[in-house]
Amino acid sequence: MNLLKPFSCHTRAALLFCLIPLLFTVVFPQPEGLTPVEQEIAATVEQQSDQAVDLLRRSVNINSGTFNVKGVRRVGKLFQKELAPLGFDVQWIDMPPELHRAGHLFAYRRGTRGKGVLLIGHLDTVFDKNTPFKRFEIHDTTATGPGTEDMKGGNVVIVYALKALHDLSLLENTTIIVALHGDEEEAGRPTSISRRDIQAAAEECDVALGFEGGVSGTITVARRGISGWRLETAGIRGHSSDIFNENSGNGAIYETARILNGFFEEVRGEEYLTFNPGVILGGTEVHFDPALYRGSAFGLANVIAQKVVVSGDLRFISDAQKDSARAKMRTIVADHLPGTSASISFTDSYPAMAPTEGNYELLALYDQVNRDLGYGPIEALDPGSRGAADVSFVARLVDCLDGLGVEGNGGHSIHEKVYLPSMDRATKRAAVLVYRLTR
Repeated sequence: MNLLKPFSCHTRAALLFCLIPLLFTVVFPQPEGLTPVEQEIAATVEQQSDQAVDLLRRSVNINSGTFNVKGVRRVGKLFQKELAPLGFDVQWIDMPPELHRAGHLFAYRRGTRGKGVLLIGHLDTVFDKNTPFKRFEIHDTTATGPGTEDMKGGNVVIVYALKALHDLSLLENTTIIVALHGDEEEAGRPTSISRRDIQAAAEECDVALGFEGGVSGTITVARRGISGWRLETAGIRGHSSDIFNENSGNGAIYETARILNGFFEEVRGEEYLTFNPGVILGGTEVHFDPALYRGSAFGLANVIAQKVVVSGDLRFISDAQKDSARAKMRTIVADHLPGTSASISFTDSYPAMAPTEGNYELLALYDQVNRDLGYGPIEALDPGSRGAADVSFVARLVDCLDGLGVEGNGGHSIHEKVYLPSMDRATKRAAVLVYRLTR
């Protein structure tokens, strides 16, 4: 009997998020403590700690804002030099010129032992090449700099976890693919092209591990997806003294206000569902550039508004929740005020990484690794506290975890920092987890 059947799809996902941890705490027993080989892995990571910090420094000191194509490629070459000696077939994958993106770095090892593992990072940051926030600086146990936490620190964790396994001859006959995107912060459109290669890589693997920044004591088993939306309303231009009458109607701005209030009153409230109008322009004349999210508007107080454009985002935990929210929004938009019209369009951006049973199985394995290393228990992070990430593009194909990277704060700001001791911890966890998955 399926006890979750009476509930909607997105409610079932939320219930699953709550219930699965109870199931898997007893189903997946693991050995207590590290094996001798795993102790060697941990010791090797410690021996390479200074080298790892130096790689982080070198990568952070190369500006690689998403639209700095040359900078992203320079960071890619830096990591290519680190991965090639580990026996990986390293490839730079260019994107079509019309995407205006640098491309991606992929590295492949193919074998038959254990599970195939996909390791996911990204080379770009949100800081353009003219930013004054440029340099890597160490301050006692922390380091600041663009991308230290999001996510050049995670890339270094990937590299040095693999280095430790390579130095101990533990990568032989394994299937491991490393995917370092050059445009995670602003994915090239369409994503059917910019994320084609990572989806092909996932088809060869059983597990995907994302190395976005970690939150102490937690791991990510679910992430919300993102959809863009654009609302356009129109009214009848005329003298403001005639507004509300039969011939002039209510104007585009009142129609927009009705719709946005309808969203607030009728769509808001579901767990993990949010929608935000980020830009609004209205008046007699409106010009909006959706690529740059900026524009201009002109209007007069004594003229009924003729046009409004609103651009926003929608975040969701499952496709069912996304589809339900979109349907409600369309219904609200269609109920026009007199003398007005309106339309809404949606664009898919990042899919959701739903909380699946397979993800919780990985959580149980990761939790055991953390305990065996002496770091204590790991819990699932509330998906409402995280944005979207590249792991979501493969979540339908393989079991996933994310948040395996370094710990820090201030991401996407000039205060971004990494806690340096977290690099060793994250690297040991990743190395031992990959070792266990590939046995």
